[in-house]
Amino acid sequence: MKRFIQESVNATTKREIERLVAGEVITKEIRQEITYAEVYQSIDNIWSLLFTTGYLTQRGKAEGKQMKLAIPNLEIRDIFETQIMEFFKENVREDGEMLNRFCNALQNEDTENVEKIFTEYLRKTVSIRDTAVRTDMKENFYHGVLLGILGVKTRWGISSNREMGEGYADILAEPDTGNMGIIIEVKYAHDGDLDRACKEALKQIEYTKYEDDLEDEGVENILKYGIACYKKRCKVMLAEK
Repeated sequence: MKRFIQESVNATTKREIERLVAGEVITKEIRQEITYAEVYQSIDNIWSLLFTTGYLTQRGKAEGKQMKLAIPNLEIRDIFETQIMEFFKENVREDGEMLNRFCNALQNEDTENVEKIFTEYLRKTVSIRDTAVRTDMKENFYHGVLLGILGVKTRWGISSNREMGEGYADILAEPDTGNMGIIIEVKYAHDGDLDRACKEALKQIEYTKYEDDLEDEGVENILKYGIACYKKRCKVMLAEK
């Protein structure tokens, strides 16, 4: 599976993976008698491998060698998503310079570049499409991408879903300067209204009083970001101090 995700760098295959994870059906030519040596000669052969190993199942009637394929169950869909996230985390290392710029922009309250670089990164990745997938699952997906990006700062403290105030912060980043805390709340704009989703994220940060714990720890410079995502678009807002 991991090798398949790595091989599927072209845009068409990425879209097909997105459709499968969203519960949709794709049509592919399947070769039942394929040798292991042939598997990685072509991306089309890898679809055959996924079918013969049970990662994909047939839906509806086949026409000739063409089959309608879908992910058979939630367990396998979770495997697809986990492998996609692992692939992102590996790719983060290759995109180190760009993602360091993202982290620096976060620190410098540069919302324009936070938004620009994150959008650029989302365009390179496989996204969770907007059909048949629960909103909380979509938010978890973008949350995972953000955590992978922040991981380039090995000296930063990064907490995910840490209990703070009256709720759970999505992500808390503490740069190695020692006097800053960055709270990030991620929302999925299921209706495409990124502005509204960003405002909801900031409202949630205020409501849960995440910054109280940071203040108790003597952190003076607290930045609160709402990040809204919709497919491969995002919007970033910074709360006024």
